Amino acid sequence: MRNRVIICESSEIIAIGLAEIIDSMAQFDVVSRLDNPEHLSEKTTASDANLLIINPALLGYQNKDFLSQLGKEHPHLTLVALVTSCLDHSMLTPYSGVIEINDTRSKIISKMNEFAQSETTKNTDDVELSKRETDVLIAVAKGMMNKEIADQMNISIHTVISHRKNITRKTGIKSVSGLTVYAMLNNLIDEKDLI
Repeated sequence: MRNRVIICESSEIIAIGLAEIIDSMAQFDVVSRLDNPEHLSEKTTASDANLLIINPALLGYQNKDFLSQLGKEHPHLTLVALVTSCLDHSMLTPYSGVIEINDTRSKIISKMNEFAQSETTKNTDDVELSKRETDVLIAVAKGMMNKEIADQMNISIHTVISHRKNITRKTGIKSVSGLTVYAMLNNLIDEKDLI
């Protein structure tokens, strides 16, 4: 199945260039290009998109609220940040991945393939995490390291790593930022819990 992509970027030259690279890949179709996020939810619904590439600068500091609401409306939508300027690193937390302005064509293609792979393995409806896996997921989403989690839960680091592997296998999400979004969308943590 081809992934349906929306690009939301105010610079037409950047959006067209990125769309050209993505359209050259067999498993992707760019179904819409927007220069602002105003009608993003409607476009996502109308196009049945499953991957959104958006410049976080367009959202400003309402970034997390907007994306959280979008995630509730479209739970199978993978969010990718398109970074074209210097940003506060905390603005990238809600995203599953990042494409940077200076990425080469081959690097963008490689990243898109990773997004496609995680999309095919991701099926949040069938995910059943154990109580301990949920606890580890929450700790990871809060930014804790393996050693801190092990100390807090009175388990070995090897057990933490094993739980994290199970979480990745069950959710199909590999990045900490992706797990954080997953935890927020499933009401396991609140935005105020993030450091």
